[in-house]
Amino acid sequence: MSQIEKILEAIRANPKNVDFLDLVKVCDHYFGKPRQKGTSHRVYKTPWQGDPRVNIQESKGKAKPYQVRQVLAALKKMEDENNG
Repeated sequence: MSQIEKILEAIRANPKNVDFLDLVKVCDHYFGKPRQKGTSHRVYKTPWQGDPRVNIQESKGKAKPYQVRQVLAALKKMEDENNG
């Protein structure tokens, strides 16, 4: 199991306590480098328009739980589109 898979498994198990840098690693892996990162937000490009959007920001070293859920929803959508 790769490092990204281990991080993703941990995120799915506990989406309320995710280190921001771990979420960045997952997003970079699946969505590429963010199109914006100079501000407090990191915005990732997705192959579809609209939601789920991938926009994350740090809060005291942690990722915001609602944004973690958005990332998980986006990964699920990507998985569904690739398997469909």
